[in-house]
Amino acid sequence: QVQLVESGGGLVQLGGSLRLSCAASSFTYDYYAMGWFRQAPGKEREGVSCISVRDGITHYADSVKGRFTISGDNAKNTVYLQMNSLKPEDTAVYFCAARGHCTSALRPRSFGSWGQGTQVTVSP
Repeated sequence: QVQLVESGGGLVQLGGSLRLSCAASSFTYDYYAMGWFRQAPGKEREGVSCISVRDGITHYADSVKGRFTISGDNAKNTVYLQMNSLKPEDTAVYFCAARGHCTSALRPRSFGSWGQGTQVTVSP
């Protein structure tokens, strides 16, 4: 069973930056794609970004394009999400996902393994 551990969340002011990390328990080439999703209180989980492990193709939600960057380090079995110019509406629990298919639709149901999440809070 894949284990995913997120880190890097926290409290940041409007316009600040955070870098989330997702450490996977085994070789990421087995995972086809990895992604980041988020869920705010009272809202459904939504896709933020994903990356295809084999070819590096990425997709982003319109709300984060130009501000967030997903990247991977296969040698470390780790995927990152660099978040810049953060806004209060980015506040949510951010989840790492693996064993999925990375498409522009960023559907949570396309991914089979999930981490426990890390809280990101952006103050006005």
